[in-house]
Amino acid sequence: MAHLSPDPHVSALTNGADVVIFDGVCVLCSGFLRFMLKHDRRRQFQFVIAQSDLGEAIYDHLGLKSADYDTNVVIVDGHIYTKLDAFAAAMKGLGGIWSVAGVVRILPRATADWLYDRIAQNRYAVFGKTDACLVPTPDIQGRFLD
Repeated sequence: MAHLSPDPHVSALTNGADVVIFDGVCVLCSGFLRFMLKHDRRRQFQFVIAQSDLGEAIYDHLGLKSADYDTNVVIVDGHIYTKLDAFAAAMKGLGGIWSVAGVVRILPRATADWLYDRIAQNRYAVFGKTDACLVPTPDIQGRFLD
Protein backbone atom coordinates (compact mmCIF):
# COMPACT_ATOMS: atom_id res chain seq x y z
CA MET A 1 0.00 0.00 0.00
CA ALA A 2 1.43 3.33 -0.94
CA HIS A 3 -1.24 5.90 -1.73
CA LEU A 4 -4.90 5.69 -0.88
CA SER A 5 -7.78 7.86 -1.97
CA PRO A 6 -9.28 10.29 0.48
CA ASP A 7 -10.86 8.45 3.41
CA PRO A 8 -13.69 10.34 5.14
CA HIS A 9 -13.23 8.32 8.35
CA VAL A 10 -9.54 9.23 8.63
CA SER A 11 -10.28 12.83 7.65
CA ALA A 12 -12.81 12.96 10.47
CA LEU A 13 -10.25 11.56 12.93
CA THR A 14 -7.70 14.20 11.91
CA ASN A 15 -10.18 17.07 11.46
CA GLY A 16 -9.08 17.35 7.83
CA ALA A 17 -5.54 18.42 8.78
CA ASP A 18 -2.39 17.48 6.87
CA VAL A 19 -0.78 15.00 9.23
CA VAL A 20 2.41 13.03 9.78
CA ILE A 21 1.94 9.89 11.89
CA PHE A 22 5.23 8.49 13.18
CA ASP A 23 6.67 5.86 15.51
CA GLY A 24 7.27 7.74 18.75
CA VAL A 25 9.99 5.42 20.09
CA CYS A 26 12.04 5.22 16.88
CA VAL A 27 15.10 7.49 16.91
CA LEU A 28 15.06 7.78 13.09
CA CYS A 29 11.34 8.63 13.07
CA SER A 30 11.74 11.19 15.85
CA GLY A 31 14.58 12.74 13.85
CA PHE A 32 12.21 13.01 10.89
CA LEU A 33 9.70 14.73 13.19
CA ARG A 34 12.32 17.27 14.30
CA PHE A 35 13.24 17.87 10.64
CA MET A 36 9.58 18.47 9.76
CA LEU A 37 9.07 20.83 12.70
CA LYS A 38 12.13 22.83 11.71
CA HIS A 39 11.33 23.11 8.00
CA ASP A 40 7.51 23.32 8.04
CA ARG A 41 7.59 27.10 8.12
CA ARG A 42 3.95 27.37 7.00
CA ARG A 43 2.97 25.10 9.90
CA GLN A 44 1.01 23.00 7.42
CA PHE A 45 1.44 19.70 9.22
CA GLN A 46 0.04 18.39 12.47
CA PHE A 47 1.62 15.32 14.08
CA VAL A 48 0.35 12.11 15.63
CA ILE A 49 2.41 9.64 17.60
CA ALA A 50 1.58 6.18 16.22
CA GLN A 51 1.40 4.72 19.72
CA SER A 52 -1.28 7.24 20.79
CA ASP A 53 -4.97 6.32 20.80
CA LEU A 54 -5.50 8.36 17.62
CA GLY A 55 -2.46 6.82 15.94
CA GLU A 56 -3.65 3.33 16.85
CA ALA A 57 -7.14 4.10 15.52
CA ILE A 58 -5.77 5.32 12.19
CA TYR A 59 -3.40 2.36 11.80
CA ASP A 60 -6.24 -0.03 12.67
CA HIS A 61 -8.64 1.64 10.23
CA LEU A 62 -6.06 1.45 7.43
CA GLY A 63 -5.28 -2.19 8.20
CA LEU A 64 -1.66 -1.40 9.10
CA LYS A 65 0.24 -3.39 11.70
CA SER A 66 0.43 -1.39 14.88
CA ALA A 67 2.67 -3.84 16.71
CA ASP A 68 5.82 -2.48 15.07
CA TYR A 69 4.67 0.63 13.20
CA ASP A 70 6.69 -0.40 10.17
CA THR A 71 5.39 2.44 8.04
CA ASN A 72 4.85 6.09 8.64
CA VAL A 73 1.63 7.62 7.36
CA VAL A 74 1.30 11.07 5.82
CA ILE A 75 -2.05 12.62 4.97
CA VAL A 76 -2.10 15.58 2.59
CA ASP A 77 -5.34 17.08 1.26
CA GLY A 78 -7.18 14.01 2.53
CA HIS A 79 -4.98 11.60 0.56
CA ILE A 80 -3.20 8.94 2.59
CA TYR A 81 0.39 8.00 1.80
CA THR A 82 2.54 5.25 3.28
CA LYS A 83 6.11 4.05 2.94
CA LEU A 84 8.37 6.04 0.59
CA ASP A 85 5.34 7.83 -0.89
CA ALA A 86 4.67 9.24 2.59
CA PHE A 87 8.18 10.68 2.73
CA ALA A 88 7.78 12.16 -0.78
CA ALA A 89 4.38 13.67 0.12
CA ALA A 90 5.80 15.26 3.27
CA MET A 91 8.75 16.75 1.37
CA LYS A 92 6.45 18.07 -1.36
CA GLY A 93 4.26 19.58 1.37
CA LEU A 94 7.26 21.47 2.75
CA GLY A 95 7.77 23.04 -0.66
CA GLY A 96 10.87 24.80 -1.91
CA ILE A 97 14.07 22.82 -2.21
CA TRP A 98 12.59 19.95 -0.17
CA SER A 99 10.20 19.14 -3.03
CA VAL A 100 13.20 17.75 -4.91
CA ALA A 101 13.18 14.76 -2.53
CA GLY A 102 9.96 13.70 -4.27
CA VAL A 103 12.22 12.26 -6.95
CA VAL A 104 12.04 8.99 -4.98
CA ARG A 105 8.63 8.50 -6.62
CA ILE A 106 10.36 7.65 -9.90
CA LEU A 107 11.62 4.39 -8.39
CA PRO A 108 9.64 1.34 -9.51
CA ARG A 109 7.09 0.40 -6.82
CA ALA A 110 8.82 -2.94 -6.04
CA THR A 111 12.19 -1.22 -5.61
CA ALA A 112 10.77 1.61 -3.51
CA ASP A 113 8.88 -0.79 -1.24
CA TRP A 114 11.89 -3.08 -0.90
CA LEU A 115 14.13 -0.14 0.03
CA TYR A 116 11.62 1.28 2.49
CA ASP A 117 10.99 -2.13 4.08
CA ARG A 118 14.73 -2.75 4.61
CA ILE A 119 15.13 0.58 6.39
CA ALA A 120 11.94 0.07 8.43
CA GLN A 121 12.90 -3.46 9.51
CA ASN A 122 16.34 -2.35 10.66
CA ARG A 123 15.64 1.14 11.99
CA TYR A 124 15.83 0.19 15.68
CA ALA A 125 19.06 -1.78 15.23
CA VAL A 126 20.76 0.94 13.18
CA PHE A 127 19.37 4.15 14.67
CA GLY A 128 18.11 3.03 18.08
CA LYS A 129 14.93 3.03 20.06
CA THR A 130 13.94 5.10 23.06
CA ASP A 131 12.40 3.60 26.17
CA ALA A 132 9.29 5.77 25.94
CA CYS A 133 7.31 7.68 23.36
CA LEU A 134 8.31 11.23 22.62
CA VAL A 135 6.54 13.73 24.84
CA PRO A 136 5.94 17.00 22.98
CA THR A 137 7.42 20.05 24.65
CA PRO A 138 5.07 22.95 25.42
CA ASP A 139 6.32 24.96 22.42
CA ILE A 140 5.23 22.25 19.94
CA GLN A 141 2.31 20.69 21.87
CA GLY A 142 -0.23 22.56 19.73
CA ARG A 143 1.05 20.83 16.59
CA PHE A 144 0.08 17.38 17.93
CA LEU A 145 -3.31 15.76 17.53
CA ASP A 146 -4.50 13.31 20.15
